Amino acid sequence: MTPSSQKVSKVEGIKERSNYLREPLATELLEDTTHFSHDAYQILKFHGSYQQDNRENRVKGQEKDYQMMLRTRSPGGFIPPQLYLTLERLSEEYGNHTLRVTNRQGFQMHGILKKNLKTTIREIVHNMGSTLGACGDLNRNVMAPPAPFTNRFDYDCVRRYANNIADLLTPQSGAYYEIWLDGEKAISGEENPQVKEARQRNGNGTIFSDSPDPIYGTQYLPRKFKIAITVPGDNSVDIYSQDLGLVVILDDAGQLSGFNVLAGGGLGRTHNKEETFPRLADPIGFVRKDDIYDAVKAIVATQRDYGNRVERRLSRMKYLIEDWGVEKFRETVEGYLGKKFEPFRPLPEFKYHDFLGWHDQGDGKLFYGISVENGRIHDRGSLQLKTALRRIVEAFNLPMLLTPHQNVLLYDIAPAQQRDIEQILQECGIKRETEIDPLVRYSMACPALPTCGLAIAEAERGIPGVLDRIRALLNQVGLPEEHFVVRMTGCPNGCARPYLAELGFVGKSPDAYQIWLGGSPHQTRLAETYIESLAIENLEATLEPLFVYFKQEQLHRVEPESFGDFCHRVGFEALRRFAATYSATPNASIQEMVNQYSSPVNSENVTTSGAEPIAASTSSESSAPVTSGSDSPTGETPAAGDSGVPPTPPTPPSGGGGGDDSEGEDASGSSRPPRRRINVSNEIYLQLKTEAERQGKPMSQLAGDAIDAFLKSLTEQA
Repeated sequence: MTPSSQKVSKVEGIKERSNYLREPLATELLEDTTHFSHDAYQILKFHGSYQQDNRENRVKGQEKDYQMMLRTRSPGGFIPPQLYLTLERLSEEYGNHTLRVTNRQGFQMHGILKKNLKTTIREIVHNMGSTLGACGDLNRNVMAPPAPFTNRFDYDCVRRYANNIADLLTPQSGAYYEIWLDGEKAISGEENPQVKEARQRNGNGTIFSDSPDPIYGTQYLPRKFKIAITVPGDNSVDIYSQDLGLVVILDDAGQLSGFNVLAGGGLGRTHNKEETFPRLADPIGFVRKDDIYDAVKAIVATQRDYGNRVERRLSRMKYLIEDWGVEKFRETVEGYLGKKFEPFRPLPEFKYHDFLGWHDQGDGKLFYGISVENGRIHDRGSLQLKTALRRIVEAFNLPMLLTPHQNVLLYDIAPAQQRDIEQILQECGIKRETEIDPLVRYSMACPALPTCGLAIAEAERGIPGVLDRIRALLNQVGLPEEHFVVRMTGCPNGCARPYLAELGFVGKSPDAYQIWLGGSPHQTRLAETYIESLAIENLEATLEPLFVYFKQEQLHRVEPESFGDFCHRVGFEALRRFAATYSATPNASIQEMVNQYSSPVNSENVTTSGAEPIAASTSSESSAPVTSGSDSPTGETPAAGDSGVPPTPPTPPSGGGGGDDSEGEDASGSSRPPRRRINVSNEIYLQLKTEAERQGKPMSQLAGDAIDAFLKSLTEQA
C-alpha cells in the first residue's frame, strides 16, 4: 500500500468517504441545481457520466453552461436493437441530437442536463444497457474485436470472455441501482457461475472478504484500468495500449488452451512533464484458461495495492511496471495468483482490421461495417447517418457492434435484406468503404472543444480540414494514392491514441499541435515527437519535405513501405536534415525535385562535420517563428525543422541575381520572407545550447546578442 507517511491525492479521500460510490452524489442529485459539486462529480464518473460545460456558450458574469456526457458500458461493443433505438430517442429528447461511438466500443451522449440525468440512465438500464463503470477509477469497458464471425471459435472466445471479465470487475456495492433506479435491480441475464465464484475467491489477498465491493474495497483503483482481449494477429483493439491485454490461444485441436498476458500499456501524458509518457504493454506470460479470472484479479490487486495514489498523473499501472520492471511485477502478481506464469506463447504479426463493408459472418448471414467519421452519428446536410441507422434497425431489428475505431457493424443480416439496406444507405448519403478517402477512413479524433474540460485545441472539428490539406499536399507532390494513419487529440491525454499513429497531432495550444511521427500502420510501435509545437497554418511547409523524401525513398524500394515505417527507418535526424535542405519548387516536376534532393546528407547546404545549422531571420514575418510553450527549457527547439517549418536553404541566383541574402520570389512569383542561415561547429552549438539552458533563454537570443556585440566591437575598433 502507499506508505501512510505520504499524503494521498484528494480524490482518494473522496472515494473512501463515498460509502461505496453513493455520497455526496445521491444527496446532490435531489437538489434543484444545474450541476454537481467537485466531490459529487468525482463519484459521478464511476456511474458513467462526466460533468462538462460548453465553453462556447459561456457568458461573462453568468453560470457555466453545465451539461453531462453519458457513456455506455458495452463489453465488446455489443448494442442490441432495443438499446440503440432508446439511445437514439434519448439523444433527441435530452441530448444534443447526436450520438458518438467511442474508441472503447461504447456510445457517448452529450448535452444532458442534470435534471434529466436520472431519467436518461433509468431508460438505458430498462432497455438492456448500462453506464456503470464506463468512467472512474476502475475497470473501463472491456474491448474485443468487433467481427461477429460465427465460424471462428477464437472470435467466439473473445466475445464470451470480454463479457465475463467485465462482469467480474463490475462494482458490486449496489449504489448504482439505488441512485438511478430507486433500488430496483436491473433485468439482466444470469451471471456466469464461474465468474461469481471467482469474484469471491480470495486466493492470496486479492479480495476484501468483508467488503460490499470485494475486489475494489473502499478506494477502488488508483486510476482508470483498461482491458482488451483479442485473437492472434487481430489488432483492431490496439492491444499494446491497454493496461491489460489478453490474447486467446487455441491448442492443436482448436480448443481454448489459455491466454497470453500483456500488461503496462497506456498513452496518457502531460505536456512539460517528462516523467509522464506513453508506453506499450509488455509480455508477462501465459495463463491456462481455468486460471484466467484469478490471474485478472491478481493483476488488478497488484495495481490496487501498489499503484501510485499520491500523484494521479503517475497512477496508471504502466508507471508501476516501468518503475519495478517486468520481473518484479510478474513475481508480485504470481504471489497473488499462487502460481507462476508459463512462458509467453509465440504470436503471428498483429495487423489492424476495420471490418468495413460486406462480410460473410459464417452462418449464412452477413454483417456490414459502416464508416462513422470520428464516431459522430448525426444528420447534417446530405449526410443522414442517424436517420439511416434508425430506419435500418427499426425495419430489420438488427443488433450492432461498435468498433475500436469508432465505426458501426450491423450484423445478423439475411442476404435478402442486403439490397434494401444498401438502398437506405444510398438515400441517406452514406458512402461505401471504397468511396471514402483512406486518409479519412483510418483517421481518428477525440471530441475536444468545446465540451471537454481538458481540451487545449480542436480535434474532432479540426481534423477534417487537416486531412483535406494533407490530401491536397500528397496530390501536389505526386502521391495521390498514398494514405496513412492520422490521429488527433485536443490535449496530451491521448484519447484518440495519437501516439500509435503514423502521424499524430496532440494539442499544445490553440491552433498549435505537437507532431508525432513513426508509429506503425498496425499500431504496434510507438510514434515519437518530431515537432514540439506546430502552428497549424504551417502544416504544408512542414510536411511537404517529408512527403518528397518519402517519395524519393520509395522509388528505390522493391517492397512498398508505409509512411510511418519510413519515418521510423530513416530516423528523425535524416528527416530533419532533408527538411533543412529542402526548397519547394512548385513549377518543377516531382521527379526533378526527387533528383535535386537525392543525396540530402551531402547537400552543399549541410555541413558534414556534425555542425547543426542555426536559422536566423531579419524579418518579424519569418515563416518559421519560434513557438512559445515549448517543452525545451530554452523556449525553442534547436534542431532543424522543430520550429514547425523546416528552414528554407538559399535559392541559387537566377537572372537578376539573388543568392543567400536575396529577398527574392518563389517560382510562382509570390514574395517569400528571407531565410538566412549560419553554420557553426558542433562544439560551438553544444556550448551555446548548454549556456541557453543555464540562462533560460532562447539559443537564437544568445547567438544574436553575441553577434551584435562582436559587430559593435568591430565598429569601435574602426
